[in-house]
Amino acid sequence: MTSSTPTTHILISGAGIAGLALALQLVRGGIRTTIVEQAAGPRPGGQAVDLRGASRDVAARMGLTEAIEPYRVHEKGLSYVDGRGRVFGRMSMEAFDGKGAVAEVEIARGDLAAVLRRELVAAADGLLDLRYGDRIIAVSQDESGVDVRFEHADAARFDVVVGADGVHSSTRRLVFGGEEQFRTYLGGYAAFFTMPTPDDIEEGWFSMRFTPGTTFGIRPDLDPATAKAMLTLRIDRDPALRGDLAAQKELIRRALHGAGWHADTILAAMDAADDFYFDELVRIDVPNPVSGRVVLIGDAGSSGSPMSGMGTATALIGAWLLAERIAAGRGDLDGALARFAEDVAPFAENGKTLMGGGIERMVPETRLQAALLRASMGVMLSRPMRPLVRRMFATAQADLPLPE
Repeated sequence: MTSSTPTTHILISGAGIAGLALALQLVRGGIRTTIVEQAAGPRPGGQAVDLRGASRDVAARMGLTEAIEPYRVHEKGLSYVDGRGRVFGRMSMEAFDGKGAVAEVEIARGDLAAVLRRELVAAADGLLDLRYGDRIIAVSQDESGVDVRFEHADAARFDVVVGADGVHSSTRRLVFGGEEQFRTYLGGYAAFFTMPTPDDIEEGWFSMRFTPGTTFGIRPDLDPATAKAMLTLRIDRDPALRGDLAAQKELIRRALHGAGWHADTILAAMDAADDFYFDELVRIDVPNPVSGRVVLIGDAGSSGSPMSGMGTATALIGAWLLAERIAAGRGDLDGALARFAEDVAPFAENGKTLMGGGIERMVPETRLQAALLRASMGVMLSRPMRPLVRRMFATAQADLPLPE
């Protein structure tokens, strides 16, 4: 990555995967970078995310492969179980060449963020200002830059502002418009949190169960003593759920009541979890992620929801592309942002593909649908059908080449 003009100063809103990866490449290129993150500090935990295709290539180009290796979660694959825990279908990582539900490189979101932070601090060389507990509250821009007001810090001017602040991006709201313009509700909610690993869980397997209205599973963690509880609930959108922790947990209790397998174990662990996550499943479509000198990356600009399994991959690719274009632009920031928008478009679109066909295919609505889904999954994952299913996943996750 070649150096840009040393006077360039870029502000990033959000210290998640997209923001940290972008900052790392910018400071490596000699570009002064400020990050503001609303959270009080780094957020640990998070579900396992995969690196495959172009995102794995980006990680290698960024020199992260060796640093990621100790944190890889070595999953054997996905198994489907009934109410008694009996397996009726498997999708092993090896049988699907790492292109199925489980990739060859899996890492917890929090661990990947920690790797990026360490690399960023080591590369900063006086070019980084990383602030937690602050946020952007106002933005105004002209042809040469962006004036920003913060909740706590003094106002400042930047050459470019990057919104890397997730699905509910405040940067997008301030500059591009309200979330309702870009959000499509996908029919349900997702929840996950850390729990103790049950004694009878198959080591290394992501076990999943279908019940009417809910699909829930237990996924391996880096530490064998813990696992991730993961739930997808098929319900109508309820805006009152946002921010209401008690209502969210009560909804999950009702959904898992009498669901068999480890439903009670998951519910018992839920209240003790310190990393409980709950949010609606939405797709985010921003036609152009660039507005003047403000640009969106990661889920802020394009998201297929956690059901796509591609959020982190798309964030990493977008961060790398933006940093490369800014560095190569040699001070032509407007041209760099325009080229980034062209470069990232196919990856953003690919990242919104729902491999399972959406919530209607992933979560049955009735007992009859649950029985039919179980029967169809048993057939589809049988040995004779495996080549067909492998081709279906390969088509859904077409590997796009990174632009030179």
